[in-house]
Amino acid sequence: MKRLAIIDKNKCHPDKCGNYWCISVCPVNRANKECIIIGEDKKAAIIEEACIGCGICLKCPFDAIQIVNLPEKLKQDPIHRYGQNMFELFSLPIPKQNTVVGILGRNGIGKSTALQIFANQIIPNLGDYDKEPEKKNIIEKYSKTFLGDYFKKLYSKQINISYKPQRIELLPKIYKGKVIDLIKKIDEKNISDKLIKELELNNVINRNIDELSGGELQRLAILAALSKKAELIILDEPCAFLDIPQRIKVAKLIRKLSENTSILVVEHDLAILDYISDEIQIFYGEQAAYGIVSQSKTVKRGINEYLDGFLPDDNVRFRNYQIKFTKSHEDRTVRQEIILEYPEITKTFKDFKLQVSKGEVKKRQILGIMGQNGLGKSTFLKILSGQLESDKEKLENTSISLKPQQLTLFEGTVEEFLSLNNESYSSSWFQSNIEKLGLNKLKNNKATELSGGELQKVHIMKCLSKDTKVFALDEPSAFIDVEDRLNVSRVIKDFVKQKDICALIVDHDFQFMDYLADTILIFEGIPGKSGKVDIPLKKEEGMNKILKILEITYRKDQETGRARINKPNSQKDIQQKKDNIYYEL
Repeated sequence: MKRLAIIDKNKCHPDKCGNYWCISVCPVNRANKECIIIGEDKKAAIIEEACIGCGICLKCPFDAIQIVNLPEKLKQDPIHRYGQNMFELFSLPIPKQNTVVGILGRNGIGKSTALQIFANQIIPNLGDYDKEPEKKNIIEKYSKTFLGDYFKKLYSKQINISYKPQRIELLPKIYKGKVIDLIKKIDEKNISDKLIKELELNNVINRNIDELSGGELQRLAILAALSKKAELIILDEPCAFLDIPQRIKVAKLIRKLSENTSILVVEHDLAILDYISDEIQIFYGEQAAYGIVSQSKTVKRGINEYLDGFLPDDNVRFRNYQIKFTKSHEDRTVRQEIILEYPEITKTFKDFKLQVSKGEVKKRQILGIMGQNGLGKSTFLKILSGQLESDKEKLENTSISLKPQQLTLFEGTVEEFLSLNNESYSSSWFQSNIEKLGLNKLKNNKATELSGGELQKVHIMKCLSKDTKVFALDEPSAFIDVEDRLNVSRVIKDFVKQKDICALIVDHDFQFMDYLADTILIFEGIPGKSGKVDIPLKKEEGMNKILKILEITYRKDQETGRARINKPNSQKDIQQKKDNIYYEL
C-alpha cells in the first residue's frame, strides 16, 4: 500500500519535543534502519518507502505528522508535490469551451493549486520536487488529451489566461491609485463601462483602491478578470463578501461570458454554484495531504454526490457521513428573558443615514441580520458594541463580543491568541469545539500561515471566548467550505443553548442562515445612501420578505434539503411568486 507522510514544518519543533521525539520512537529507526531522519532544514523528515504505517509518530506533541494511506486504485504519480512530506495533487479539472465548470471541495484539498497550475503560476513537477520542473514533461504527459494541447499553448504563450485569486484583500498591496485608473489599464475588451454599471461600481471609481470594502474589492477583481481577453477565465471564490443580488448579477455575467470562453469557478455557496455552473467537478482526498479530481458530472448530480460523500462512477467514499440540510429538532427554545434591548437608533454620515427601530433579543435567541451591502448592517453591530456612537440615542452599557467582517492578523500563535484573557480556553467545551473546527491542528501556527477560512474560524472562536451574554458575528461563513459552514453553525447553536446567551449573525448565505437563525432582522433602503430597519420577524416571514424585496425565489432539493435558486421566469419561479412563497422552508 502506498503511503504519504506529511509533516507540517511550521509545527515541527525538535527543540521543544525532547530532541526529535518522533525519531526516537519510530520502530524502523529503533531497528537500526532509517525511516524518520533529520532533514536539511533541521526538521524531521520521513522516508515514505520505509514507513510501515504503525502510527506511533502520529502522537507527535505538536500534531506535525500525518500518515495517509492512499486508495488502492490510485496508482499514478502525482501531478505536483510541494516537497518531501508535503501536499500532493494527483489530477486536474478539465476546462471546456463555452462551459462554466464549477469546482467543489474542501479547503486544503488542492483547488487553488490546480488553478495556479492553469494560470501558469505553478509549473507542475510531476512529483519530482528535487528537480526544476520542465514544461516539456507536462506537455508529454498529457499529449493524448485536451490538457496536452492546453499546456502546449500555455507554455508557448499562444493562450491568454485571466485569473481572479481568492485573496482579494491583497489587491491594494499590488495596485496603487484610483479604481478608474486600474480599470482603464486592464480593460482589453472595451466593456469596462458596461461592467461598472452591472457590478454597481459607479460610486467608487474615483476612490483609491485601498479605501474599498471587501465587497467592493471583490467586484473590482471580478471586473478585472472578466474584462481581459482570455481563452480561460479562472475565478476563485468570486462571491465572498457579496450580497445575494450581487451574487446573482455576477453569476449572470459569468454565464453570459462563457459563450465565448472556458470558465473555471471555485465557490462554497452551493446555491450560487448550482446557479452558475454547467457541470461540476469534485475535489476529494485528505486535507493538507493529497487531492484528486472526479469525473465531470451534471450540476445537480455532482453537488448531491458531494453532499452524500460517495462517488459511484469512481466507487470512492471520501467522507464517512452525509451532509443533510434538514430542519433541526434540537431543543433550543427561546426564553422570555430579554438579554439585549436597544432603542431607536439614528446614525448619519456624510452620504449615508441609518435608521433602526427599537428592538430586543432574548435568551437562547439567534437573530439573523440580512439585507444588501451598503445598508448599514456592520454599522449597526458597531453601534451596539460601542465602536461607533449613534447621533443622539444613548445605548445602555451592554457588553457585546463582536467578530468584525474584516479579519485582522494577530501576533503570536493560534494557541496564544485564543488563550489570551480566556479563562475558558482549557475547558472541555472550548477544546472540543476547537477540534470540531480543525483548529487543534493549527495551535502552533501564526496568523500569516493560515488560509482565509482558517483565520475566519480562529476569529469566530475568539469571539465566543469572551465573558459576556451577547455575541455578534459579521459574515462568519466567508472563506469557509461547505462542511465547516455546517460545523460553525452547529458550534454557534450549541454555544447559545449551553450558555443561555444570545447571538446576532450577519451573513448572505441563505442555507447557513436558514439552519442557524430563529428570527430575521431585515435591512432595507438604498445601498450607500440610506438604510432602514423595522422589528425582527419570524424566520419564515423574514426569509420570504427579504427574497420578495430582491425578487428571487428559492426551492429545496428533495434529496438533500439544500436551497436552490430558481431560474428567473421559470415555471417554479412563476408559481412560487404567485403563491407568495419566495423561500420554501
